[in-house]
This record gives sequence, C-alpha cells and structure tokens, in this order.
Amino acid sequence: MLLLIVNPCSGREQIRRSLLDILNIFTAAGFDVRVHITQSQGDGRKAVLEKGCDASVIVCSGGDGTLNETVSGMMELEHPPLLGYIPAGSTNDFASSLGLPKKMESAAESIVKGTPWPIDVGAFDRDRYFMYIAAFGAFTEVSYLTPQDKKNRLGHQAYMLEGVKSLASLKSYRFRVECGEMELEDDFVFGMVTNTLSVGGFKGLVTQSVALSDGLFEVLLIRMPKTPLDLTNIVNYMFLKEEPNEYVYKFKTSRISFHSEEPVDWVLDGEFGGSRTDVTIENLEKRIEILRTGDLPSV
Repeated sequence: MLLLIVNPCSGREQIRRSLLDILNIFTAAGFDVRVHITQSQGDGRKAVLEKGCDASVIVCSGGDGTLNETVSGMMELEHPPLLGYIPAGSTNDFASSLGLPKKMESAAESIVKGTPWPIDVGAFDRDRYFMYIAAFGAFTEVSYLTPQDKKNRLGHQAYMLEGVKSLASLKSYRFRVECGEMELEDDFVFGMVTNTLSVGGFKGLVTQSVALSDGLFEVLLIRMPKTPLDLTNIVNYMFLKEEPNEYVYKFKTSRISFHSEEPVDWVLDGEFGGSRTDVTIENLEKRIEILRTGDLPSV
C-alpha cells in the first residue's frame, strides 16, 4: 500500500491540477493508493501514525513543513517505510538539495522509478525532528509568520520582504554552546544547524561542503554586531564569499547543545519548533530512505 499525504494549500494549490495524474502514475506502477488530505497543522504526522504501519511507501506532497510532519510521524513507527516526496511549497529547500523534479508529475515518476537513498534526520531534544534546518534568531520567525497567501504569490521573495521589516528590532540571545570538546559563550543574533544546500531559497547561506547522509550537520552561528558596518561585513561575508568574519562561526558536528538564560524561539523546517532554554540536537545518520533518481546535487 502507498499512503499519499497531500497538503492542498501548499504552493499556489497546484496539487489540485495534478492529483489525478499523480494517482494514475502510482496506480499504473502497481500501488494500492490510499490518500489523506491534511486538514490542519500536525495532521500529516497524525495520519502517518494512524495509517502508515501498513504502507510500504509513504509519499507526501506539500512544502517543507508537510515533509517535516510526515517524517516526524515515520520516526515514531517501529519499521519506517520508504519515503517519497512531491514538492509543492513556496521554497522547497530540501527538495532542491535532493535534486527532485519541480514538475509534480515528474516527481511522482521519480518515486516509482527511483531507488532508496539514505538521508540523515535531525533529532531536536528527542521529542521533535527536522529534515534540513533547526534555527533561532533573526529572520527565523519570518518562515512561520509570513502569511500563506503571500508565500504562494511571491515564493521565497516573501521571506525577504518580511525579513527586512525585522532589521530594526535585531535581538541577541546569550548562549552557551557545547559541541564535543568545544564550548562557546556569547551573544548570538542568529544560529542554524542544517543538512541542506539552501536555506529560504538561498544557496549562499550554506558554503560548507554538504552530504545529506554523512552523519554531520553544518552549523552557522552569528555574534551580535557592534556597529552597522559590522552587520554589513557579515552580510557581505555570507553572500559574497568575502574573507572570514570574526562575527561568524562555522563548523560541522553530529551533536550540539545550546543553553540560554531565557526561552528562545526555534524554527524546525520552516515551522515553529517551540520556545526553550536548553536544546540538544543530534544527527540520526541514514535514518530514512527516500525514493529518487539521478545523482545528488552538491555545493
């Protein structure tokens, strides 16, 4: 049985135009297809837990948030089935990292003709999961506060427009960061732990070599700039690949902990992940297998 989880609101609602063709592709390939249309936030995870045990493949169609819900449910199954992904969101960072076709029917064909590829999953305090990013600080609230209709109309440009509004209220958080034998304590305005080639549609933010199944995350931490010029230099470093910047930490790790004096809001795959003072993030290496064709993209 193939369980197809569909978010009908993602990405200009294009799934409505392609659903019958997608069902035909899966049926012609010999699958007994069961469809679940999500009704609210969190419904994708619930559907996986209730209906996924009998599935050999679980396919989700939606944005990064829909993928997150699906995988979060799969991680709670004793024997997770294979995963398929038909991207339909406004940005689809992880789909780009996987090299999945943008045309929905082609993505469905890639699932039925594809082979399993192992990918890492991020464990967030062992009670939440993420596929490609856990982040805090400047601009992170944009991903879950931007209205869906604006995402649908503008794509990742919506994130840019909303992000500019938050520049005047740049806020820092005092963190103690522990990673292996390394310990940092500083005021940070932004931090992200990623397993992706792009964030918010921008590949410039992730400049380290990336492998989606190496058991390692790419970490980026930005200290609070002291002057407007410092902020400009940080932006130039991030997007124009200028010389290393004293305000930016970049490294790889399989496990990292954050400790703060006040609750800090986190975002997981573009959705609100909760407000916490202590967070431990672990890489669960090659925990899920996704069906796809071709070679993986690289930085």
